[in-house]
Amino acid sequence: MSPQPARVVAILGMHRSGTSCLTGSLQEAGLDLGDCHTWNPYNLKGNRENQAFVDLHDSILAANGGAWDAPPGTRVWRQAHRQVARDLLASHAHLPILGFKDPRALLLLEGWRELLPNLECVGIFRHPDAVALSLHNRSRMPREQALLLWYAYNRILYREQRRQRFPLLCFDEAEAQFTVKVDKVIGILKLQPPAEPQRFYDNELRNYSAAGNERLPWRLRWLYHRLRRASL
Repeated sequence: MSPQPARVVAILGMHRSGTSCLTGSLQEAGLDLGDCHTWNPYNLKGNRENQAFVDLHDSILAANGGAWDAPPGTRVWRQAHRQVARDLLASHAHLPILGFKDPRALLLLEGWRELLPNLECVGIFRHPDAVALSLHNRSRMPREQALLLWYAYNRILYREQRRQRFPLLCFDEAEAQFTVKVDKVIGILKLQPPAEPQRFYDNELRNYSAAGNERLPWRLRWLYHRLRRASL
């Protein structure tokens, strides 16, 4: 076995669903992310992603004929991918607890679980309309495509949360309620809650709500309802 951190936490969720906010909040509480992005034009506090993890995930998806916005039907990790992942973990083996966040990880979770049987997870989701609006703003993605992606990612999130029963948050909640639930997650992970003035959450950075005028397909409404019921 290659060396690896004593604990590894994956923050899981669809793109534009609050994963950066949750990850930054956990980082403030002591979760080490390694070398992560702290700024980009569409997220002024940074998406908190470690580029090495993102590059690995993109490589696996491409090798299976897909991409983040075109999830492949099969997602096989080649031996070379496993070795890159082992090396990546080994480079952080000195850390007592390592966190990584990349929405693509949801599509590749089985491979991570093979390498990390004790992988800890935290999940977050957001209303389909808010995600679709945000993806259109960032990538000019058509609503129909965004909703299909929302369903593809969140169906996996719901399935995995039912399997492992990890903490799940809803990014549609008001700031005060969301912060209380982030603190619950911090407690579950045995991290240290930050002082109030240092909170990572900034409501001004959450630009899109679920106030859509078009009716959602029934399977998206059903899945969103199930996620809400499974959340903290």
